[in-house]
Amino acid sequence: MSSEKNSQADSSAELARPSIWSKINSRLELSSVDAIRRSNADLDPVPPNRRTWRTHNFVMYWISDNFSPSGFRNAASLMLIGLSWRDSLVCITIAQFIIGCVIVLNGVVGSRYHINFSVQSRASFGYYFSYLMIVMRMIVGIFWYGIQAYTGAECVRSIIYAIWPSFHNVANTLPASANIDTQMMTAYIIYFIIILPMHFIPMQHLKWLFTIKSITTPIVGFAIMGGVIHKVGVSSTSLWTQKTTLHGSKLAWTFLSGLYANIGTWSTLAVNVPDFTRFAVNDKSAFITALVLPATGCLITFFGVVAAAGSNILYGQVLWDPLLLIDNWTSPGGRAAAFFCAFFFLISQIGVNIAANSISAANDLNCLFPRYINIRRGQIIVAFIGSWALTPWNILTGAPAFISFMSGYSVWLGPIAGVLLSDFYLVHKQKYDVWELYNKHGIYRYNKFGTNWRAFAAFFIGWVPLLPGFIPTVNSAITVSAGATHLYYLGYFYGVGAAASSYYVLCRFWPAMETMIDRPVYPDADLIQAHNGQYMEEGIDGGFGDAIVVDNEEKH
Repeated sequence: MSSEKNSQADSSAELARPSIWSKINSRLELSSVDAIRRSNADLDPVPPNRRTWRTHNFVMYWISDNFSPSGFRNAASLMLIGLSWRDSLVCITIAQFIIGCVIVLNGVVGSRYHINFSVQSRASFGYYFSYLMIVMRMIVGIFWYGIQAYTGAECVRSIIYAIWPSFHNVANTLPASANIDTQMMTAYIIYFIIILPMHFIPMQHLKWLFTIKSITTPIVGFAIMGGVIHKVGVSSTSLWTQKTTLHGSKLAWTFLSGLYANIGTWSTLAVNVPDFTRFAVNDKSAFITALVLPATGCLITFFGVVAAAGSNILYGQVLWDPLLLIDNWTSPGGRAAAFFCAFFFLISQIGVNIAANSISAANDLNCLFPRYINIRRGQIIVAFIGSWALTPWNILTGAPAFISFMSGYSVWLGPIAGVLLSDFYLVHKQKYDVWELYNKHGIYRYNKFGTNWRAFAAFFIGWVPLLPGFIPTVNSAITVSAGATHLYYLGYFYGVGAAASSYYVLCRFWPAMETMIDRPVYPDADLIQAHNGQYMEEGIDGGFGDAIVVDNEEKH
């Protein structure tokens, strides 16, 4: 009898013992996860103690984002297709002013409700349909993370060249099929080791990195321009004297093409800017973007033109890439200057990659898998996938069509921005219930499929007509009518405008009345409520307590 009892006790103990999977699961699961709301500390609205970004922080951010190696190359493609350097400056400045206005308008959602794009998109697209938008944005972020990582490795290589010129002579031991040589792979590994710890810095503290960048990178820009002018003077070169070779309608459509291309460069940030503005002290902190972005874009483009013009005289070739330019500084003093320029460019590139790509894609992973992935873990995943699984050196050397496809991704991002803006300003009159955005059975579910059919229709109206003009950019063997090409050149304007207007019209005639609220519901640092009216405590650092306030006056 006692042996029977012992056997039963052993069985009970065996059943009570957690399995290996449950142990792993408990280790991986975030301590702040809320299974009911499918959220965690990083996905929740940002509490006041983490809202630290002021106007000057956004100024520093946009200065640092524009002053990068890629900023020097802004005018290159425009001048190659027939524009003068002056027209190129005008085109880039107008493009960045337009996209700056879109960024400001969409950023208000983040600075007012302190939510990121992933949560914001639920209000217009529906709780589940928003996941498609999130995945689309995440793919863009991971792809460009890899491409920007390669540029960061070029900065490291220039640093090594400046310190050890003999590195130029390191033999390549990799096969030609690798599409990367030993020197570049060495630099790439070093860059990855440098940037990886940077992903552990919380978003609210990254403003210090952007402050450092905004001081050092303009100095580098002025130094390169000043050095070139000092050596060659302001003599005439083909770049300075190059006139616009196009006229009439050809000039107009080429200008619009350049405008669209430069707007497209920032179209991802126009969508995901709430990822940053959610940390703003108030909803006006980021308004300065509309002025700082075009001003810095114009200045760095001018630096690039000066440097490229000077390189043509000094080295017999036009070098739009500042890293290739400084690699020619081989004297002892020149190498010291090249080191500092490359070092500050490296800091710039790290900041750009984290801000524009890593954090955005990590926010998406956080939303898709809130139980296991926070922003820090998401950034690490993005870093490994973008840097190693994507193998950007193969894409850059062997997949130009894929690069053209990703460069034209604004075909889809424009309509997303159009729907978001129309929903916030025209349909819902800037009034959201922030906690309903976290409720999969709440008012923003729209129907049993979690899809707002109005946003679905508007999204497709915004990009389908652009597809014929987009295809030849990926496959030059395919030709389409001039009308299709011209519409594609108007792509961002059409995408945003058509999606925004059609969404508004559909909501006007077939409104989702359950989402129309009389007063907005804002987040509060100490207050949260479950949808069923029962209060629950989250218990996270800087998190929420056990109620909610509407307009800081009445309970919901």
